[in-house]
Amino acid sequence: MSKSNAAVDALVKAQTHELRLPTVGNRFGDLADQAGRDGVPHRDYLANLFELELDDRSQRRAERRLQEAHFPHRKRLEDFSFEQSSVSATLLHQLAKGEYLARAENVIFIGDSGTGKSHLATGLGIAACHQGRRVRFTTVAALVTELQESQDAHQLGRAVRRYSGIELLILDELGYVQSSETGAELLFQVLAERNEAASIIVTTNLPFGEWTRIFTDARLCKAVVDRLTFGAHIVETGTDSWRLKTSLARARKPDKGSK
Repeated sequence: MSKSNAAVDALVKAQTHELRLPTVGNRFGDLADQAGRDGVPHRDYLANLFELELDDRSQRRAERRLQEAHFPHRKRLEDFSFEQSSVSATLLHQLAKGEYLARAENVIFIGDSGTGKSHLATGLGIAACHQGRRVRFTTVAALVTELQESQDAHQLGRAVRRYSGIELLILDELGYVQSSETGAELLFQVLAERNEAASIIVTTNLPFGEWTRIFTDARLCKAVVDRLTFGAHIVETGTDSWRLKTSLARARKPDKGSK
């Protein structure tokens, strides 16, 4: 005796729940009805259904990676105003393909405030998430604080290993806040652990010659610069704040409601 459509639907939903196929469970009925109307062969219907499941699963994984990255804002490269910047759009879109990650190469954005450093770093990070990479975004100040707290709790080794296991580490705002000598040494431990093993993106407002403001020990500073810049992609974002330009242009626009 054949089962009713309702009974079959209930059975399939229970089975897909058990098999952890939520998209199949949600879409199989509508897709089956559409396939019946269009005369789609059973094999094609099944392939289309599983393709939807795989697509949704990929999107869920990407969303999970984006959340784990802790981006303060999800700014994509597509949203960046390259026409207002001296940065090469070709270069950034080439980097976004992720080949530098496979080679464990670093990217360093150098420029004044408002020139798009954090936006570009985030854009590359989001692209890496969609390529299946584990990404972590943090400011240098926040990382140093975390490392100091881990050291005080006798958990420094665990913290350093946690950051060494991330495929792309984005360190924002190097040079905006001066670290203590101890903080600089702790930061160096993370950088040294990742050296030539996994990529780092750094944004900074300081030219390399002024990094002694953060790493006051000359030998430590030299070691940091050598490690970060070896084989790195160094991108200068300039000195003109396009963020300020945009704000000023907005301010100059006449109010449509004014006479």
